[in-house]
Amino acid sequence: MSGPRILLIDDEEEMRRSSAQALELFDLTVDTFASAEPVLELIGYAFDGVVVSDIRMPGMDGMTLLQRIREVDPEVPVILVTGHADVQLAVSAMRAGVYDFLEKPFTAQHLAGIIRRAMDRRSLVLENRRLRAVAGKRDDIEARLPGRTQVMVDLRYRLRAIGATDADTLIIGETGVGKEVVARALHDISARANRPFIAINCAALPENLIESELFGHEAGAFPGALRPRFGKFEHGRGGTILLDEIGSMPFDLQAKFLRVLQERVITRLGSNEPVALDVRFIATSKVDLAEEVAAGRFRADLLYRLNVATLHVPALAQRRADIPLLFLQLVREAAARYGRSDMDVPPELTADIAGRSWPGNVRELRNFADRLVLGLDTAPDEAGPETGPQRLADKVAAYERGLIASALAAHGGSLKPVYEQLGVSRKTLYEKMQKYGLDKNLGSGLLQDDF
Repeated sequence: MSGPRILLIDDEEEMRRSSAQALELFDLTVDTFASAEPVLELIGYAFDGVVVSDIRMPGMDGMTLLQRIREVDPEVPVILVTGHADVQLAVSAMRAGVYDFLEKPFTAQHLAGIIRRAMDRRSLVLENRRLRAVAGKRDDIEARLPGRTQVMVDLRYRLRAIGATDADTLIIGETGVGKEVVARALHDISARANRPFIAINCAALPENLIESELFGHEAGAFPGALRPRFGKFEHGRGGTILLDEIGSMPFDLQAKFLRVLQERVITRLGSNEPVALDVRFIATSKVDLAEEVAAGRFRADLLYRLNVATLHVPALAQRRADIPLLFLQLVREAAARYGRSDMDVPPELTADIAGRSWPGNVRELRNFADRLVLGLDTAPDEAGPETGPQRLADKVAAYERGLIASALAAHGGSLKPVYEQLGVSRKTLYEKMQKYGLDKNLGSGLLQDDF
């Protein structure tokens, strides 16, 4: 579907149908849903539309849906509707970032007016993002995958090159580096951006129902199959299927999945009729699949078919210079997410963070940023025992490097306030930056020669 989308969620069928029909009288095209979960598969940075949701629903309620959408893109307009006069609920919704809050009953004209204004706002947001990308400024991909180290620059370049294609992609990286973030970004910059994004955790699929979950089934295909059911592959038609940790896929299922990759056809359990499948597959792995092939746990032909394009997401240990910039961004995001005011992070704390190892990578760093914003922690956990005793000179150097990196990130790469804050001369700052391999654009996408 092209053009702006209105996603309407209400568990009451009559209300859902009447609201959609009323909005269509105002030349608005509406997709309706009985529950919130399927909507999340359609939301991404490229989503062009508005979400209208009832608040009180079984399963995922409207407030939870709002929070989940804001985690993907905080600028997607969400309009919440309730039949309960609740001032406190409205205040909570506004603080959580809802676009507007409506109490039933309301007129279709009133709702249509709000939706049109929300659509105009969303169109403006998307156009501004496009213009920033064309102008070479920090765009959505860089906002989601920040970093000035060469490994991150290379990752974003390859991601943009692959994203516009339909090539199946393999994403490799340690736990917590952000493999799903990369997969989402690939989907959002593709022509499939407004179609479903289905994430499947291969390690969590129920072994006795795994084929039904993926391929679907017909009524009577097995005991308990009372009605036909679409599988996840078929549910994602037109969009992107993410196979998270594909190395965990059972070996006997790999052969069946290989056929799907090659022919883009599935057959539901209990049926002989093939179903064409128009999807793009993205797979992630935290382990070296070549080693899994050598160990006999993964099919070589499946690996060769999967890695048409491969993206390697670096661990934090491979881009230590990015840690101060990344941490400050995570703190800002946490403050916005929890409705807290922006906080000033002491340079000493950022220096401490920059000098530590983070085996859990970005996920661990984000968890600490959350705890810091919530006032639950003031210092990161110890990363574990050191491999050996550190000399005093090494500790001082690590601390000094962290202080400089923190100041560069805080001042967006502008050097004058950095050497003034640190109380050193311009020449001294240059020498120390060269010594520690720091770039003056650590905190900014723009050069700022302000001497």
